[in-house]
Parts: sequence; structure tokens; C-alpha cells
Amino acid sequence: MSAEACLVPAEHSRLLKFSSALFYAGSSFLITVVNKTVLTSFRFPSFLCLGIGQMIATIVVLYVAKMSKAVQFQDFDRSILLKVFPLPLLYVGNHITGLASTKNLSLPMFTVLRKFTILMTMVLEVRILRKTFSKRLICSVGAIVFGAMVAASSDLAFDVQAYTFILLNDAFTAASGVYTKKKLGAEGLGKYGVLFYNALIIVIPTFLASAFTGDLHKAVTFQDWSKATFVFCFLMSCIMGFVLMYSIVLCSYYNSAVTTAVVGAVKNVAVAYIGIFVGGDYMFSWTNFIGLSICMSGGLVYSYLTFSNKSSQSNAQETQEMKIHISEDSSKKYSVY
Repeated sequence: MSAEACLVPAEHSRLLKFSSALFYAGSSFLITVVNKTVLTSFRFPSFLCLGIGQMIATIVVLYVAKMSKAVQFQDFDRSILLKVFPLPLLYVGNHITGLASTKNLSLPMFTVLRKFTILMTMVLEVRILRKTFSKRLICSVGAIVFGAMVAASSDLAFDVQAYTFILLNDAFTAASGVYTKKKLGAEGLGKYGVLFYNALIIVIPTFLASAFTGDLHKAVTFQDWSKATFVFCFLMSCIMGFVLMYSIVLCSYYNSAVTTAVVGAVKNVAVAYIGIFVGGDYMFSWTNFIGLSICMSGGLVYSYLTFSNKSSQSNAQETQEMKIHISEDSSKKYSVY
């Protein structure tokens, strides 16, 4: 009876982990397509203003939810800044570099170069969260990075600025994921507080920056505001910005930061191959395609090693063995006395 009772929470936990990962994968896929439509198809001139729209959507949705008692998180005070730092800086860096790279980079190459996020996340988790990884996981990450380098080496539409933005976006995403996992344990904040105060702290500085650089004027005078299709896509991007950030926090809450990065890589399998046939901005070459396939294969192997039952069982066995050793040591200590 007690054994069955112990199994129920474990099954429930696995369901939450898988559901949050699936939610993040779907959200990430949809916002990539929507942002690509707004910035490339409609040629919206300001990725910065699109990011501001996503921040405003996050603030409005969570504030209304808090006022209606649908969610709860700490009211603002001086301690908030210390609790969330440096997440706001990483948040705005992730938004700006991500939207900038989406604008000038083909969809398949965008998804390939995003694979470097996994390597960066793994390094940061080792250094900041003191985690360890098996050799098989490290080798699979090596395959992902190698495939990305092969695919990028023959990119016929090479853009130095776009590549710089995407690599910076990888770094910001990795750091944001690791620190989000670390900050979720902050007392009083929780998932919703982290999202709300991140957006609230940085939206005004970002708005002032867009006005200073002239991006705000370009966005306001954009000629397609009168088109219902563009307005719909813009609003969808703003809403999906909130949904994506929530799904990232949720996935990091139930899993680890590196698992969240792995889920993004698995999602990229669908995005990259769909982008070859849809979108019209992919310039085919065999080297690029082979590198893309190596990269995706590495991502699938990593995902299998991470989520397979065999890995879970081995971890459980190691934990059980550790408990046995501890109990034996403690019994010896007590026998001495």
C-alpha cells in the first residue's frame, strides 16, 4: 500500500515534466513562425518595439490575473530588485538579440545556430549550479555543435551581424535559463513574480532606448498598421511572447535549465525541416543539409538519453545505492557507541 502511494507522486511528477516540456516546445515553435512573419514577410522595421509589445502583454496579463485573484505573487518593494537581479538584464538581452537574429537569418539556420544554447547552458550549470553530466550526454552535445558548425560553414546567405546576434542570443538564453532556475526558489516571487517583475523593470528603459535610436518613430510610421492581417500577427506575437516566457519558466521549474534547452533543440527538428520547404528563404546545399541532419540527430540522441526510462532507472539505482551506503555507515557509527 505504501509502495503504491509512493509511485503516484512520481508518475504525476513525470506527467508535469513532460507536459511543461511539450508546452514549451509548441510555444517556441509558434513564436518563431509569428516573429518571422512580422519581421520578414511584413518587413516590420523595429524588432525592439516588437519586444516592447511582448513585455507590455506580459505585464497586462499578469496584472489582470493578480487583480482577479487568479494568480498570486509578492507586491513590489525594494527587495524585488535584489531578488530578480540579473534576470531583467538577461531578459532584455534575450529579447532584443533573438528578434534581431530572426529578422536577418533564414529560419533553418536560425534553428541550427540556436543549438549552441545547449552547450552554453551545460557549461553554466556546471559552474553556477554545480551539476555533472555523463560522457554520453557530453558526446551528444558535441555532435549537436559539430553539426551546427558544418551547416553554418556552407550558409550561402552568411550575414555577420545576424550570426553575431544569434550567438549573443544563445548566451543570453543560457544564462537566463540557469538563473531562472536559481531564482525560482526566491521567497515570495514564484513563477509569476519572476515573469511580471522582469518585464516591469525593463519595459521603460527599453521604450526610452527605442525612442532614442529612432526605432519607435519607424514603428509608429509603419505603413501596414492599416492592414488587419499585420495587426493580427503583431498582436499574436505580443501574446506569444508572454506565453513563451511563461512556458520557459514552467519548464525550468519542473525540469532543469539544460532540459529546457534540449526541448528547444527537439522543437528545432520540426522547425528546420519545415523551413526547407516553407518560407522561401532557405538556400539549399548538400553540406548545409548534412550538417543540419547531424545536428538534429545529436539533439534526438540527447533527448533520448535525457528522457529515457533507462536513465531514470539508473539514476534511481545510484540514489538507492547511495542511501544503502549511508545507512550502513550510520549503523556502523551507532554500533561503535
